[in-house]
Amino acid sequence: MENILVTGATGFTGTALCRRLAAEGNTVNAFVRESSQTKELEKIGVRCIVVDLTDPESVLNGFDNFDKVFHIAAAYRTEHSTTDEFTAVNVEATRNLLEAAKVKGIKRFIHCSTVGVQGEIDDPPAAEDYRFKPGDHYQQSKLEGELLALEYAAQGLPVVVFRPVGIYGPGDTRFLKLFKSVAKGVFLMIGSGKVLYHMTYIDDLVDGIILCGTVDGINGEVFTLGGEKYTTLKELVAEIADVLGKPYPKLRIPFLPVYWASIICDKVCKMINVSPPIYPRRVEFFSKDRAFSIEKAKQKLGYQPKVSLREGLARTADWYRSNGYLP
Repeated sequence: MENILVTGATGFTGTALCRRLAAEGNTVNAFVRESSQTKELEKIGVRCIVVDLTDPESVLNGFDNFDKVFHIAAAYRTEHSTTDEFTAVNVEATRNLLEAAKVKGIKRFIHCSTVGVQGEIDDPPAAEDYRFKPGDHYQQSKLEGELLALEYAAQGLPVVVFRPVGIYGPGDTRFLKLFKSVAKGVFLMIGSGKVLYHMTYIDDLVDGIILCGTVDGINGEVFTLGGEKYTTLKELVAEIADVLGKPYPKLRIPFLPVYWASIICDKVCKMINVSPPIYPRRVEFFSKDRAFSIEKAKQKLGYQPKVSLREGLARTADWYRSNGYLP
């Protein structure tokens, strides 16, 4: 068993990863902020260490004799965050961890990137070597963090990068708005619904992350981790409606008028310093193809998603219901 560090451990993916690593008998440590809620981690035996990831000295001082580092922490899509805020966490904090890992001689550094570094996919599905096209500050900073990790790999640090697709499952609420709107019969399709979307169930993702930390001969490699198949948005909504026992929502409006309205709304809200009710990136969910190949992960990692989209959506819906999010 190993002594493992996880960053971003209080988030959805980080907590699930810590739970699995601890269940397998590893000593699990987490770098957390002073304000972090750590009770759930402590319940499963995770040692929580208060560290400022943006401070190189704090990071180095926090390092123990770790065998591996799973770097999951990120500044994630906070509306109106500046480029500097994203860079500080997604690039410079990554640099601090890589430097400390280099000094301490860890066995492997597993870095979490995102398929967002490739942006909209013009010719789906996209493999790992598809061109980069980040669409916002978050995606740009994640690209810079990924490339930085690969620079360290080229210098000899044992680094593996993974890019998850849309993550969902019990415990996560990012897709709750979608489930709620379908459940209430008020879901509004913007555009044709033919846009492609790719999901990955949390248990399958954790399987893939652990494989990135255990399979030999993959230093410097990048892997996309996703579900077995991607769907159109119409198909995804239909599956959600089915698992909820609701009729398929038929409300639909054209894309372009909503998109232009979102741009105006976003600019006005920035001027008056309020969070916009609608903004371009949210609307782009309805227009950009995001579908990916997981063949490389299958071939080199032995990665194999076990939970079908329908089963994963059903489990997620059950969790929403049991926690009072859905009737």
